Amino acid sequence: MTMPLHALEVTLTRPLSPAALHHAARMLPLASNHDATRLITLMPAKTPRRALRRVRHRLGARLPIDVITTHYPDADRQVLLNVAFPAAVHASLKTQARHAAQTPERFLELALHRALAEHADQETDRLDRVVSQLLTHTSPAYLLSAVGHALTRLPESVTR
Repeated sequence: MTMPLHALEVTLTRPLSPAALHHAARMLPLASNHDATRLITLMPAKTPRRALRRVRHRLGARLPIDVITTHYPDADRQVLLNVAFPAAVHASLKTQARHAAQTPERFLELALHRALAEHADQETDRLDRVVSQLLTHTSPAYLLSAVGHALTRLPESVTR
């Protein structure tokens, strides 16, 4: 029986030199972005969590890994994260999770969801303020026309 392959993305804290990338790619097949700060690999494992752990185990001591994520959402539309915290941060996380009667994983998941929701709300509020300010100086039709014109001129790198 063959193991399913899981596409994983490794985000690094700094770019890799060509030699370091070549050395890492001999241990595990890797594809990198243009500045070698993000890598993609395929890892065989029964579950995505096991695949994340295997990549961390194989590359964690050799590369400046920030976070490893599943490249595609799972059936629940979730992207899994694998983050290695320093001992003091991990201890604090466990303590806070225990006080909230949650596992550290669940505590971190909920905190991340709250932070993302707060960021989305702040960005919506910011855009509302900017649009309202623009509308004090022009009509909605002109503003809509200007936005459409600006969007057609965006460089390809911004629209990806």
